[in-house]
Amino acid sequence: MKNKILSFLLLLLVLSSCSSTHQLLRETESESEKNKIAIITPDQQRKYDYFFLEAMRLKELNSYSSAFGLLQHCLDINPSDPAALYEIAQYYMYLKQDTLGVSLLEKAVALAPDNYWYSQALCLTYQDQKQINKAIALLEDMVTRFPANKEPLMNLFGLYNQEENYEKMIYTLNRLEKRMGKNEQLSMQRFSVYQQMNDEKRAFAEIENLVKDYPANTHYKVVLGDLYMQYGKSQKACDIYNEVLAVESDDPEALYSLASYNDKVGHHEVYRQLLDSLLVNKKTSSDTKVEIMQRVIADNEKNGADSTKVVSLFSRALEEDLDDAQMPLLYAQYLLSKKMYEAAVPVLETAIQLDPTNKMARLMLISCAVKKDDYKQIINVCESGIIAIPDAIELYYYLAVAYNESGRTDEVIQVCNQALEHITSDSKKEVVSDFYSILGDSYYTKKQSSKAFESYESALKYNASNIPVLNNYAYYLSVEHRNLDKAEEMSYKTVKSEPGNATYIDTYAWILFEKGKYAEAKIYIDSAMKGDGSKSDVIVEHCGDIYFMNGDVEDALMYWKKSLEMGNKSQTLKQKIEKKKYIAE
Repeated sequence: MKNKILSFLLLLLVLSSCSSTHQLLRETESESEKNKIAIITPDQQRKYDYFFLEAMRLKELNSYSSAFGLLQHCLDINPSDPAALYEIAQYYMYLKQDTLGVSLLEKAVALAPDNYWYSQALCLTYQDQKQINKAIALLEDMVTRFPANKEPLMNLFGLYNQEENYEKMIYTLNRLEKRMGKNEQLSMQRFSVYQQMNDEKRAFAEIENLVKDYPANTHYKVVLGDLYMQYGKSQKACDIYNEVLAVESDDPEALYSLASYNDKVGHHEVYRQLLDSLLVNKKTSSDTKVEIMQRVIADNEKNGADSTKVVSLFSRALEEDLDDAQMPLLYAQYLLSKKMYEAAVPVLETAIQLDPTNKMARLMLISCAVKKDDYKQIINVCESGIIAIPDAIELYYYLAVAYNESGRTDEVIQVCNQALEHITSDSKKEVVSDFYSILGDSYYTKKQSSKAFESYESALKYNASNIPVLNNYAYYLSVEHRNLDKAEEMSYKTVKSEPGNATYIDTYAWILFEKGKYAEAKIYIDSAMKGDGSKSDVIVEHCGDIYFMNGDVEDALMYWKKSLEMGNKSQTLKQKIEKKKYIAE
């Protein structure tokens, strides 16, 4: 709402100051005028300074419309001041008047070529508008104007990468190296570009230089070996890996590459042994261990083997000190894929202990609990979850459902209100509607019908097609004999949406009954009874009520007695049977 008000106020200001806008457009028409600096008197400069500082103060207070007006006044005094041009350009960009906004930014840059931030803002604007050539030209100019700043060259590298201009990428990296000195990261980036270019000769030269410059760093030797593997020179690759391992026998990178070599040349037993050793190697990173297990799983599935070996390897890996939740999470996913739900639970609990903010692990654990109707477990997972991840709306939802199933109505209301505090403009409207739906049901359980109906109204504002809300709202209105026309309209939507749902049909039949449309009510209650309605003691009682009002006392008594036998403990029902007539609640 705040953004809409801001847009509206700014739009009014723009419309009310067309002459100023047209003047600004005229002043940005020619390239030569961009460099024309207005000469103002000291008195005008004092006025300008006052209004500009006041505009900045109002901007900090979020009084954007007033700040906008003062900036326009600043430009009336001095139309060539770059600071005011830069500031007011942001407003025009916000109002989607991109042509004017860009022109004003360009003028600010032309008038203040030494201001890095003006140029940076213009460059980002060009990129947002997909004017990549203009962004590149500006950045190349900035490289010259700001020789001490690395950012323009780094941004250039990114844009040349988007354009897949590999030679320019190399040229940009070379310029960065001149400014920063010899740099391993730049060399590796250059190597990566050569690989994208499929330039074998220069790729090898780059890595060989790194090996020469950094002889103690085994990583570059392994990368060189991997490059030999990539170009089909397997034996040279193997020699390099063994050379590294001769110095450091448990180097995980060399062992992993050597495993890949053995897999490629058909030494599968050696390949599997190397992977097994890496899983218990304390130097192997978590990422690499996860990658290894993914390979083991893929190999196992491809060969149609049973899961025993995979489970055994996972168990061994989990015995090691774990840095993060990646491995247990992967193991849990594997167990769940094999329908080994019970075994997955302690693994997921381990994942959550390692990383309490891991929402995926919590949701997987909740899924296991749902299969067993274990609401206590759901509550435990969700209560700690909303503390660790307060914006995880899904956890609030499952917690509300679990509280509801456990009869903890006050907690349902509390957690729903907590969830609604975390709703943002990006939240799914259907999810917000569901929270209001649960709130409505809970308030009605506590006999707070006004709050219940307010909640249902909110639910329908977010999702007018929320069928459970339409049904419950309609039914509770009919129970309280309120607004029956509205209740009938809502209930009819549910019957039309799900014509086979006995509960919704019963609601519609009961509303017709409350409105005195007994013949129509009988048609719908009969339809409900043909479905699952005969399994509900409430629907069966309604059937008796409707039959009675249609003059069929004998069948009415039969249905009332059946409802009583099904466990209906209503005192009113017992009176109906005793007095053999309908009695309103």
